[in-house]
Amino acid sequence: MLMTIAIILIVLWALGLITSFSLGGFIHILLVVAVIMILVRLIQGRSI
Repeated sequence: MLMTIAIILIVLWALGLITSFSLGGFIHILLVVAVIMILVRLIQGRSI
């Protein structure tokens, strides 16, 4: 579940960069949240 959300957030962030559609820092906050979720899963020892 968390991995799916992280992937969706990364895709939305990438689309924001490609289309120059930015809601201030919101897109970058989504990226940070996605990276944190991935790191938490790695630290817990679960595979991505």
